[in-house]
Order: sequence, then C-alpha cells, then structure tokens
Amino acid sequence: MVTTAETMFVGAALVLFFFWFYGIVSFYFDLRYQFVPAVRRYFRDGDNDETNNRPDPEEYL
Repeated sequence: MVTTAETMFVGAALVLFFFWFYGIVSFYFDLRYQFVPAVRRYFRDGDNDETNNRPDPEEYL
C-alpha cells in the first residue's frame, strides 16, 4: 500500500526535477541567444581595431 509520505516524496522529487530541467533548458537558451552571439561579435569586431579607427578617405573629398 502506498503511504502519504511516499506520495509526497515522489511529488517533491518531480517538482525538483522540473525546476532542475527548466534551469538546464534556460541556461542552454541563454548561451545560444545571448552569450554566443556576444562572443562572436567581440571576436569579429576585435580583429579589425586598426582599420575601424581609420577615417574614410572619401569623407574628405
């Protein structure tokens, strides 16, 4: 026979598993849509520091 304590234990374990899984999925989406694009922008824009600071010669004509 299943007792109340066993039912509560299984229910609590399921609730904790839900929040654990939600945290993993949220971390994945944060990495994918915030951190990875920021790192890509940093490396893409950081490579051309010398050329980005130079003025465009056509502006002075």
